[in-house]
Amino acid sequence: MGFVEETKRSLTVAPFECAWGEELRFGEPGRGCVAFEASAHNDVTLVFRQQPGSQHYHYKMDSSRHYTVILGSHRNKRIRIEVDGSTAVDVAALGLCCSSSFQAYWISIYDGLISIGRGRHPNSNLLFQWLDPDPNPNVQYVGLSSWDKHVGYRNISILLPSAPQNSILWSQMEHAYVHSEQRLCCGKRGTRHDSESDQMLLADFLESWDFSDAIFVVGAERKVVPAHRLVLCASGDFPFQVLDGATIELPSVSYPVLHSLLEYIYTGSTQIAEWLLSSLLELSSHFKVKSLVKCCEEVIVSLEADKKFSAPGKLLKLSSSGFQDHKFGSSPLKGPVNSQKIGQFLAHGKYSDINIYVNGHGLVAKGHKLILSLWSMPLAKMFTNGMKESSASDVFFEDVPPEAFFLLLQFMYHGELKVDTQDISVLVQLLLLSDQFAITVLQFECCKQIMECLSEDTVCSVLQAVSSIPSCKLLEEICKRNFATHFDYCTTACTDFVLLDEATFKDILQHGDMTVTSEERVLDAILTWCMGTCETFYWTSVDKLLRTSTPEQLFGKRLSAVGNLLQSVRFPLMQLPKLMRMERSNLANHIQAFRQLVAEAIEFSHAGQWMSTSYECERFQHRRSSYKELQYISDGDSNGVIYYAGTSFGKHQWMNPVLTKNITVVASSPNSRHTDPKALVSKNYQGTCFAGPCIEDGKKLSWWMVDIGKDHQLMCNCYTVRQDGSTTFMRSWVLQGSMDGRNWTSLRVHDGDATICHPGQFASWPIVGPPALLPFRFFRVALTGPAAGSVSNAWNLCICFLELYGYFR
Repeated sequence: MGFVEETKRSLTVAPFECAWGEELRFGEPGRGCVAFEASAHNDVTLVFRQQPGSQHYHYKMDSSRHYTVILGSHRNKRIRIEVDGSTAVDVAALGLCCSSSFQAYWISIYDGLISIGRGRHPNSNLLFQWLDPDPNPNVQYVGLSSWDKHVGYRNISILLPSAPQNSILWSQMEHAYVHSEQRLCCGKRGTRHDSESDQMLLADFLESWDFSDAIFVVGAERKVVPAHRLVLCASGDFPFQVLDGATIELPSVSYPVLHSLLEYIYTGSTQIAEWLLSSLLELSSHFKVKSLVKCCEEVIVSLEADKKFSAPGKLLKLSSSGFQDHKFGSSPLKGPVNSQKIGQFLAHGKYSDINIYVNGHGLVAKGHKLILSLWSMPLAKMFTNGMKESSASDVFFEDVPPEAFFLLLQFMYHGELKVDTQDISVLVQLLLLSDQFAITVLQFECCKQIMECLSEDTVCSVLQAVSSIPSCKLLEEICKRNFATHFDYCTTACTDFVLLDEATFKDILQHGDMTVTSEERVLDAILTWCMGTCETFYWTSVDKLLRTSTPEQLFGKRLSAVGNLLQSVRFPLMQLPKLMRMERSNLANHIQAFRQLVAEAIEFSHAGQWMSTSYECERFQHRRSSYKELQYISDGDSNGVIYYAGTSFGKHQWMNPVLTKNITVVASSPNSRHTDPKALVSKNYQGTCFAGPCIEDGKKLSWWMVDIGKDHQLMCNCYTVRQDGSTTFMRSWVLQGSMDGRNWTSLRVHDGDATICHPGQFASWPIVGPPALLPFRFFRVALTGPAAGSVSNAWNLCICFLELYGYFR
C-alpha cells in the first residue's frame, strides 16, 4: 500500500490495519493538527505515536507511548480516547460516522490537549476536548486505522495547531483534578495519607480522641464516646456550655443510635436497622439535625407505603447526598456541617483550642486544630506527632505574609476564596502558602484566578513563584508562553526577568510561540540577564564595557550561561551590515560562542540564494509564531498575501484589495486601460495587461510594485505570476523586496529563464536562503532584459496576475 501517495487522493484501510507515511507527520513533536475526510460505519481510528508503525500495526498491541482517538466507537455511539492502550475518555457522541458519504473531521494535539471537531477548518465545530494530565511530548506521526470494518480516508492535511486559550486549559485541568479527587476517594481508607499532599476527611475524626473536646455518655453501660463541639454545633443544636459543659448524658439512648447520628454528621451518610429508625429520628429531632430529621421522615413514609415488602432487621441507608454548602466539592467538611457557622466560630473564637500568631503582627486568629488539620496534612502532623504544638495552645508562624495568611484561614473555614483578583501579588503569596501547607484545592483555585488576571506586567513575578511548585506546571507553561509572545515588552518594560533562573529563561527563549520584532532584542535580553543587574543593556553598551572590563567581571557567575543562551539568537535573520559590525566587536573578541555564531551567520548570508536549503538548525529558520503563515499550495490559489488583503486580513469576503485600499499597486508606466493596478490583483484573466518601461539609474526597467501597507511585513518564500494573453514572454527579471520603496534587495534573480512560454500561463518559484528570512513591506517584479516574442514591445512586462506567499504580520 503506497501510503504517502494515497494520502494526497484517498485510501481505504482494511480491518485491523493502519496506514502511515512521512507526510503524515507533525511539524514538531507534541503539537500538530490533522484534518481529513472519512467514510465508515463506525470506528474511524487515528493513532498518534513517536515513530511510524507498519501496515499490520494495531494500537491494541502497541506497548510504546501513544494516543488513540476513535470516532464512532460502540457502534457509532461514542468518542473514545486511549492513552498507551488504556481508556482515558469514553463519552457519548451519536452518529459521528457515515458509510454513505465522506464526513470532514479534525483532531488537534497541543502539549497533551486533544481537541476533536467536525468540518474542514480546525478550531471550528468543536466536539470534545481533553487534557492529558501526563502529556506525551513526543507524538509526531499519525496513523490512519480501523477496527472490524473498512474505513475510507481522503483529503488528509497536516496543519499547525493553534495555542489553546487559558480558559480552555483551566477547564480541562479542573476536569482532570476532579477525577483525581474521585480516584482518591475511591481508594482504600487506610492508604490515603502516604503523602503530605493527601487531604484528611472529617470522617477520619469520627469518635476519635484527636482534638476532641466533648464526650457523650450513652446507655445503661455508660459508654464514653468522644466528639468535637465545633462539628456538632455546626450541624445542629447541642446543649454545650462555653465553660465546663462538654459532657452530654444520654442514658436512654443506645450506642448504635448515637453512632448513626455521629456517623451521619461526620460522613454525610449512615446505616441503621429498621427497628431503630424511630429512635434515630427522635435523637436527631432532639439535637435539631434538620437534614437527618427530614431524611428519617422520608424513609419512614416510604416504608409505610411498602410495608408488606419490609424484612425484619433490614439495614436502611440514610444519606445527605446533594446537601453541601461549600463552594468546592473537595471540601473535607461534608454532609450537614454548616460552613457559615464554622466561619462564625472563627470570627468569634468560639470553641477555639489554638491561638495563631504571625511574627510581627501578633495574634491573628483563635482557631481550631481540627479545621486546620482537615485542610493541611503538614499541620495535622504538627498537631498530632508529639511536637510542642501538639499540646501547646499557641502556635507561631514566621515569615508568612499576614494578608495572605488571613485569606488562607478564611478559605479553610468558609470553603471559598475571597480576594481582590486585581491584586495578583496577594494571590501569588497565597499560592506559595497553599503549597507550603499542601492545600491542593486552594493551589488550583489560586492558579485559576492568577490565569484570569495575568498580564505582561505581572508574568515575571508569577513565574518566579510557580517555577518551584511542581503542581503548577500548567500555570508555569502559560506564563512562559505569555512572556514569549510579549518578549519585547517583558524584557524592556522592566528588568524583573533577570531574577528568573537560567532554566526558565532558556525555556522562554526556546518557546515555540516566541514573538520578537528583531533578533537584536533577543541578544540584548540575553546579555541583560547575564549581567544580572536592574539596568537594561544593549549589546552595543556591553561591547563598550568590554573595553575596560573582562567577561568575568561583567557576567560573574552567569558567564557560563552566556554561550549556552546565545544559541537561542537567530543571527542569520539579521542584516549583513549589522553582522559585519558584530564581527569586529569586543564581544566577538572576548566571547568565543558569540564570535562563532556571527561568523556562521555571515557565511550563510554570503551564500545567498544558491545556498543549500537543508539547514535543520532552528537558528536558520524564521520564528513561525511571529508571523501568519500564508503557504503556497497551487498556482492561482487563495492562500497568498494579496488575496488575504482582499479579505481585509480575514475579516470579510474577498474584494479587490486595491479598491478597499488594503494594498497599493504601482506600475513603472502611467496607468491606462492596459496598465491597471486593479487588474493585476484581481481574480480575472486579462488579455492585455502590462507595465511599460522607464529609466531608473540610467537603465531601462519595467516593473509592477505592491505595497502591503505600513503596518505589515512579509517574509516571502514563494511567488506566482501569470502571463497575459500576449506572446511577449519575460526571460530576465528579478523579484525584489524593500522596507522603504527605495532601497531594494533581490530575493530571486532570473537570467534567461524560459519557464513562461504560453499565453495565460501560471508560473511559481520559491525564494530560498537568507532572502527568505527577511521581512519587507514593498515587493516588485522588475524586467531586467528584453522579453522574447516581440521586438516593438520587448520591454513591456506582460503579466496579469501576481501573488506572494510566506510569513506575514
